[in-house]
Amino acid sequence: MKISRQNAVISACAAAVVLAIPFCTQNDFLLNLTILIMVWSIFAVGFDLVFGLLGMVSFGHAAFLGTGGYALALATQRYGLPFEAGLGLAILAGAACAWIFSVFALRVSGIFFALVTLALSQLMYILADSKLREWTGGADGLPGIGRPELAGIDFFDTVNFYWYVAAVFALVMALMAMLRASPFGRAVAGVRQNEIRASQLGYNVQRLKQIAFLVSGAVGGLAGGLLAAVLMYMNPQMLHWTTSGDVIIMTLLGGSGTLWGPVAGVLLFEALKEWLSGWTPYWYGILGLVFILATLYFPQGVLGALQARWGRERPAAPPAAGQAAPAVPLAPREGSLS
Repeated sequence: MKISRQNAVISACAAAVVLAIPFCTQNDFLLNLTILIMVWSIFAVGFDLVFGLLGMVSFGHAAFLGTGGYALALATQRYGLPFEAGLGLAILAGAACAWIFSVFALRVSGIFFALVTLALSQLMYILADSKLREWTGGADGLPGIGRPELAGIDFFDTVNFYWYVAAVFALVMALMAMLRASPFGRAVAGVRQNEIRASQLGYNVQRLKQIAFLVSGAVGGLAGGLLAAVLMYMNPQMLHWTTSGDVIIMTLLGGSGTLWGPVAGVLLFEALKEWLSGWTPYWYGILGLVFILATLYFPQGVLGALQARWGRERPAAPPAAGQAAPAVPLAPREGSLS
């Protein structure tokens, strides 16, 4: 598998920025903001596996985020498990929730898929807010969620926890880059382009969709566990449909269907939120206007537009005299997932 040159350059720049920030500032606010951006980026990148790569609009991803957060909180608080075990359970809980959603939601498509995921997510929110109050704490939430205990390092120190989250963020981005460049990733992209043709080529389209949904849910659960540790608090609001709406805005702002587009969208969203909320209490409405304008003038997202322009400015070199042009595959080759 081969990672594109554009993604390699962006990855190198992002790594340089992440590594430089703790050495450039000791401001806890900026460090905590960067930690939040990395955690939300993990969630957005996982979401874009379904939204951008598969082409299905899900309003239920907040359920995976919240399920992961509660899994970590209950595992560490109620049962006294180590943080790493709780984080593993958060991943499994997100994947399990995604599997349950897929059983119902993948029976339909288009707007009906979005509505089914929305309904299931709101059901999870109601359960956490009222019916399962004994476990979730209801509207009061679960305070005092711990952080990792590894090699005697104090992860309640902001800088130490920054490096922990940065390591997880780097691992997730590397895995997602490999997944997108793998035969599975190309097959999922093929399903988005032409589902009927992919089925005729021998792919099990339903299975591809379900696996993509499971991976997306697992990444969402991981982000939820990390977010609960960042905030040291967990409440049902994380399961609300507005959280799913936020991640859709983040992804579209940056550029859906690209590896680093969701990360750029999270960065823009959080930066605008911090700036506008300090200026006016009606910041969400202004952010909505910014989103509308960005959708009109940058339909591919900010990073998507930049990558498209980069591709136009760097055309492929023509073949040498007497050399045949490279063949362009019409569809991904059949793999073991058919």
